[in-house]
Amino acid sequence: MFDYIKRMFMRENTLRSASLVLVGATALSNVLGVIRDHFLASNIPTDRLDVYYAAFRLPDFVFYILIAGAISAAVIPVLSQVVKKDETEAKKLVSNVFTIGICALIIALGLLYLLMPNLMPLLAKDFNPEKLNEAVRLARIMLLSPLFFGISYYYTSVLNTHRRFTAPALAPVVYNLSIIIATMLWSGRIGVMAPVLGVIFGAFLHWVIQIPAVNNLGYWPKPMINFRDPNLKRIFKLMVPRSLAMGAGQLQVLAFTSFASALPGAIAIYSLADNIQTVPLAIIGNSLATALFPNLAHFGKSDRKNYSELLVKGIRTIIFFAVPAAAMLIIVRAQVIRLILGYGYFDWNDTRMALEALGYFALGIVAQCLVPILARAFYAVENTSYPMMSTLITTAVGIIAGWYGMQWWGLNGLAIAFTLSSWTNAIILWCGIKYKVGVNLNGGLPMLIMKVMIMTLLTAVMMELVKIAIGNIINIDRVVNLFIQTVVTTGVGAAGYLGLAWLWRIPEIRK
Repeated sequence: MFDYIKRMFMRENTLRSASLVLVGATALSNVLGVIRDHFLASNIPTDRLDVYYAAFRLPDFVFYILIAGAISAAVIPVLSQVVKKDETEAKKLVSNVFTIGICALIIALGLLYLLMPNLMPLLAKDFNPEKLNEAVRLARIMLLSPLFFGISYYYTSVLNTHRRFTAPALAPVVYNLSIIIATMLWSGRIGVMAPVLGVIFGAFLHWVIQIPAVNNLGYWPKPMINFRDPNLKRIFKLMVPRSLAMGAGQLQVLAFTSFASALPGAIAIYSLADNIQTVPLAIIGNSLATALFPNLAHFGKSDRKNYSELLVKGIRTIIFFAVPAAAMLIIVRAQVIRLILGYGYFDWNDTRMALEALGYFALGIVAQCLVPILARAFYAVENTSYPMMSTLITTAVGIIAGWYGMQWWGLNGLAIAFTLSSWTNAIILWCGIKYKVGVNLNGGLPMLIMKVMIMTLLTAVMMELVKIAIGNIINIDRVVNLFIQTVVTTGVGAAGYLGLAWLWRIPEIRK
């Protein structure tokens, strides 16, 4: 058994096995994320959760600018090319990038620690002094998590480049488990500090679980700084636009947090609803884009035919699954919110606000699922400037819409603004694939989209009828009956959609 698990962690994944591993692990991680949010919402009052989520924002901002952007857009494409030529040079490059990146991250986190009392009032401008001081204290403690994540993500870049996806895919699982256990054990005694401790330990485990696989490849990072390395310069050139884009995207998160701070509990409710609607994004959009990216990067410069075929295949798969997923979530959103969040401190008013916001979030799920693969299509050909431009425009649209939306419709206005910005980003990237990359996405896609929309409409009607029928038969005020209604309605929808796809001979289900 141990040998099997070891082989699973160490072996190279094919595209098919990588997709299965990533989808399975992502699904498990998101189930745990839902359980995590259940315990957070039921064990901690929403106004205290406001502090928890606000404390997350600034550490995340630094992490996304310095680490996440570099890994996704720069390190993997360049490292993929270097590995094909010289494994020894690739190991030196990893050590060089790791040393410089972590040093930069430590310096940035140190500055953020010092500036936190000045920055938090700008982020949570409507917090009272007590909540503001607590947010500063928790944010300073959580600065440890981006440090561990920074190390972990560099390990992830090595493993993904070598098509070893199991350990990186399971890292978020142990992260969510850590938060769940900490919240269950300690929230009654130390309140919001419990999930904070879970975040730090979970980030540490996120790194540790990847160590054996990286060590097996012989890529244990060594201290090394060489600013003259031409590959480092390539990474930096690719990283800067992506980091600016990630920073712009995080500015929207910071702006929405600031807007929502005026309404007690709104930051927490927005964040919890957002977490639920990202489940389809993580399972469908991110996992498939992650699995395809090394192959896209491999073909991007040298084999445009395979690159184009792989990209179109990925987009077709995402559309096929994301459209019905969005419709299903809209139909059962009230049941989902009640089952996951409607307990303990999360009262009926919180539940009502969350389910309304979730409905508006769900309208943008298809766009959100398309963005990861469209953006990576640019990164694979070492073009990070166009996605940066798209994100800057998207952020401006989102912040302006969020400001007015909050004034006119409250929390729902922020969800509408988020959906509007998601579609803006997806449309700009879609157009750029044709005019900047030279890949025509129209071949076969309009017909697939039409068929998917028709099947989704029929599926939605079936689900609504089943949901109403079950609600008339059993008392859905009881949790077990509500669960039955949700599972049966969703199951009928999934079976109906896949059955229609099979009868219509849709290639994505036939294959």
